[in-house]
Amino acid sequence: MRIALGLEYDGQAFHGWQSQPGGQTVQDALEGAVTLMAGQSVRMHAAGRTDTGVHATQQVAHFDTDVSRPLTAWVRGVNSFLPKGIAVLWSKQVDEQFHARFSATARHYRYLLLNHPVRPAIMAGRVGWHHAPLDVDKMRAAASHLLGEHDFSSFRSSECQAKSPVKHLTRLNIKQEGSLIIVDVSAGGFLHHMVRNMMGALVHIGKGAQEPAWMADLLAARDRTVAPPTFMPDGLYFAGVSYPEEFAIASEPGFRHHLI
Repeated sequence: MRIALGLEYDGQAFHGWQSQPGGQTVQDALEGAVTLMAGQSVRMHAAGRTDTGVHATQQVAHFDTDVSRPLTAWVRGVNSFLPKGIAVLWSKQVDEQFHARFSATARHYRYLLLNHPVRPAIMAGRVGWHHAPLDVDKMRAAASHLLGEHDFSSFRSSECQAKSPVKHLTRLNIKQEGSLIIVDVSAGGFLHHMVRNMMGALVHIGKGAQEPAWMADLLAARDRTVAPPTFMPDGLYFAGVSYPEEFAIASEPGFRHHLI
């Protein structure tokens, strides 16, 4: 049978999602916990990989097993074996045609940016930070150039393994609540570091280094070397996945906590 899990995790303690020889990844921890619960080795497949320091409020993963357990066991039982930085939120038996990654029609990210003269303490590692005032209206105007289907090579990491740099951005909303700037981004798929690279450009424009129209020039250049540096991972959250209705998995982004 195939089981899907909804997850949240604090990325600060892990070297990203994907399993590595040295361990200390979310995938390693989750596979170990589910293996203990199932009594047999399992392999986890996630909707999207996250880098070191990147968090998740609604990651989706699946695994196959021939062991029958109550669905509550895949939540509370697995959580009892997980480190405190990871939690299973829900479990669901799904059709074997379902694949956490390949069945996804959209992925949703949220970036939390603290725009304040003083660096964060309590929220350190959970929000990005920029000390100088940012013009959110200019950031919104710049963001409008990124919507739709484009070649995002200027926002693509040199380590990216995607077959094509062309992606379709369906949402890029920016709002401000006090000193917190909240950026919500959705697309069918993302390039490696794409969201953090877009954030770098948005902050560059927000602080007045360029005008909003410069974002269109960056896209047209298709050259990573002309764009600003990759922004910090601290405030980035994998916030949800959309799937076809036939799989009956909630498609809206999930934010369990007030700030995220």
